[in-house]
Amino acid sequence: MPDLVVPASLALDLAAIGRFAAAHGWVPATSGNFSCRIDAAHAAVTRSGIDKGNIRPEDIIAVPLRGALPAGVSAETPLHVSRYRRDPGIGAIVHVLTIAATVLSRLDATRGYVELEGFEMHKSLRGVTTHEGTVRLPIFANDQDTGRLAERIEAVIGDEPPAPGYLLAGHGVYAWGATMADAQRHLEGLEFLLQCSLEERRLRR
Repeated sequence: MPDLVVPASLALDLAAIGRFAAAHGWVPATSGNFSCRIDAAHAAVTRSGIDKGNIRPEDIIAVPLRGALPAGVSAETPLHVSRYRRDPGIGAIVHVLTIAATVLSRLDATRGYVELEGFEMHKSLRGVTTHEGTVRLPIFANDQDTGRLAERIEAVIGDEPPAPGYLLAGHGVYAWGATMADAQRHLEGLEFLLQCSLEERRLRR
């Protein structure tokens, strides 16, 4: 397993999403992490503590979807591999710390979700074809034991999550998709919706 080579195309995808997130200020102070599925049994995940705006091939490590994880991977790798195990249709997962996601995840932590209603941007999300209706983005309490946290998240969202993403209280947003392009679209869509929700609340005060 340690000798498994991350395909160059996936390394390019991970470097590109890192630059995109860094350009938007979404991965401050080496925060965030990204991954791509390699095959049915492995994923490529960014290492811990690296500059996400300058991801190099050596900053990416192949991990098994079952079994012990190698040293040096992000502490949040269990949150990635649990999603890949649960849903074979997922090809990429992104995690960033935007202000809107981080603040709203704290404000609505007790309720357990952020409710987004009536925005055209709903249609950026998988399977949504209209602005009519409500999107509920789940919120989970953060936990430094990420293996335990991953189990709790999967137990709640199950096989059909209400959205292609979730929030960790005080710790940003996770989003995923069949490809990295899909994951990025979901991330952009969710972040726009969260910014709108946060701004609406500010204006209503």
